[in-house]
Amino acid sequence: MSKHMGILGKKMGMTRIFSEAGAAIPVTVIETGPCVVLQKKSADKEGYNAIQVGFGAKKESRLSKPEAGHAKAAAKGGFYHIKEFRVSDPSQYEIGQEILVGDILSVGELVDVRAQTRGRGFQGVVRRYGFKGGRATHGSMFHRAPGSIGCSAWPSRVVKGKRMPGQMGSKFITKKNCTIIDIRPEQNVLVVKGSVPGASEGIIQIFKK
Repeated sequence: MSKHMGILGKKMGMTRIFSEAGAAIPVTVIETGPCVVLQKKSADKEGYNAIQVGFGAKKESRLSKPEAGHAKAAAKGGFYHIKEFRVSDPSQYEIGQEILVGDILSVGELVDVRAQTRGRGFQGVVRRYGFKGGRATHGSMFHRAPGSIGCSAWPSRVVKGKRMPGQMGSKFITKKNCTIIDIRPEQNVLVVKGSVPGASEGIIQIFKK
């Protein structure tokens, strides 16, 4: 079978496990799959090789007609989450095929984890970028402001990329080289070392290295 590049999962939360030496290892528990192949894309037709997979069963009564039509060929119902993953040879997969975490990943392997970070809303520079701020003493009048942001003579404008207050979080980021500590195929559970982006119950994309 061609190399499958990833799988979808849901972050269940964090806990810790103990090594044989007694060391406590912080880990993140992820419910991964099963993912169902809904569509195959080839370099000849779409310009790249990939498969589209669905995760998270959705009742047929909640499907729109376009969603039902798109999932009809797989005959596995609808899904809340649909993503694409690049593969070397999409012809090795069949529409409706289930992809399980134990089929593509192994303990000790390194993976990249991509997810949407928690949204923090509109924040100032102290929280958003860790600015020190001014003195906290009485009469300071300068506590959490960013200070000067430009010059009047040249370039007579605020430089693009200047760190200023704004929307914090709610961005897709990728944490690379996460070590797989354990895989429990019977429960569709993947355990990776350390933290991963996003809140609990959030959707996560796991990519093979």
